[in-house]
Amino acid sequence: MRSSRLSFVVIFCLASLGATAASPTETSPTPAYELALPMYDDGLPGKGSLRRHTWFQRLWHGRRTDWARQVEADQGALVFFGDSITQGWEKTMAADFAGVKIANRGISGDTTRGLLMRLELDVLALNPSGVVLLIGTNDIEEVMRNDAITNNVVELVERIKAHDADTPIILCQVFPSSPKKARGPEYITDLNARYRAAFRGDPQVIILDTWTLFANAEGNAVLEEMPDLLHPNAIGYAKWRAALWPILATLGFVDTDVDLGWQPEPGYTSLFNGQDLTGWGYRPTSAADRQSATGWMASDPNVVWPFVDEPVDFDGLTQSPDGRFAAINGRLVVTTPAEGRKIQQLWTTREIGTDFELRMEFRSTPNADSGVYVRGPQLQCRDYALAGPWKDLPHYQPQAWNELVITVRGSELHATCNGDELDADLTLPASGPIGLEGDRGQMEYRRIRYKAL
Repeated sequence: MRSSRLSFVVIFCLASLGATAASPTETSPTPAYELALPMYDDGLPGKGSLRRHTWFQRLWHGRRTDWARQVEADQGALVFFGDSITQGWEKTMAADFAGVKIANRGISGDTTRGLLMRLELDVLALNPSGVVLLIGTNDIEEVMRNDAITNNVVELVERIKAHDADTPIILCQVFPSSPKKARGPEYITDLNARYRAAFRGDPQVIILDTWTLFANAEGNAVLEEMPDLLHPNAIGYAKWRAALWPILATLGFVDTDVDLGWQPEPGYTSLFNGQDLTGWGYRPTSAADRQSATGWMASDPNVVWPFVDEPVDFDGLTQSPDGRFAAINGRLVVTTPAEGRKIQQLWTTREIGTDFELRMEFRSTPNADSGVYVRGPQLQCRDYALAGPWKDLPHYQPQAWNELVITVRGSELHATCNGDELDADLTLPASGPIGLEGDRGQMEYRRIRYKAL
């Protein structure tokens, strides 16, 4: 069996070399044997399966040969790195991210070990401006242990970081599939939990909750978005794009000049100038919050809640010193915490003691959790469709801009999202600041203004 495989690989490589010799203008700068799938696993990076079906070897070699010819043209691209789910986006990806230099480096059927082998020539050689990574589902089908899959992904990330310590890495959680595809939810949720644990505290890795985005109540894929219970259709890819967009905006790939010239309507006072955090800062953590946080962190080691002892103003700063809150192109961004869940509060330095109407817009990543403090009490502001508490708002738009309107008269609050009422039972003090909470995921706010009533 070995000799027959060897014959195929040698013949295939010789044929490829012959073809390139006949067309010198298309010659790959990389030797053909380096682009072919090695016959044996000995000495290769990582652990686990490498698929060796004939169709896969041809696809692997063909795509990598084409990419080797594009290394110079693709320098500095945002690289999408993965398997068939990534490859399947290739035809529309350029249009979906118009204005962004994109390189699709997906190969159908690939595994984490395959990505380790391809990383140097297919990704790092491009000196990427960022990497969007989705991988692991084929490893599960190959009955590879989740700890070994995670170790391969850790090695991938470490090698990207060693190449450039500033390259942002967006790690998408493995999409749901189905036991019918040998990818049951118990295996996928366990692998995603391992990914989160492996990169907890790593600021270079942004984990995007694409599992919750696509999972149904049983934790499986939805036929309307993945007709074969594995690969997205146009609806699925549109959801993935929308999920990535806010992160790409924060990283400076998209939305680079949106909303910069906005001004509040007559009668309204802006609380955020769109340029920096003037008028905002940290306030000392209250005794009640300290008590609540202490109990919460004791029961859940994955939650971090740093205490603030002295007030800190951020006038003139484009971001808080810890990087959690940032003014980016007209948006006040509550960035994704490296810790997974990190409770922080940003407050206005002014307080409002009159009746007033507060307006703002917000946009979230999937399953993000934030909040708006009104004179102290918190109104939940989340990716409502996934994170609740109001999951059935008819006009809420996931991963798009939504308008929040809060009306305060005396101690009573009334709130709507895109006109849908939010049943928030809050009693407010007579005066106090406006605040924004950070918890999990990324939340953006813009056009924050109020008027006295």
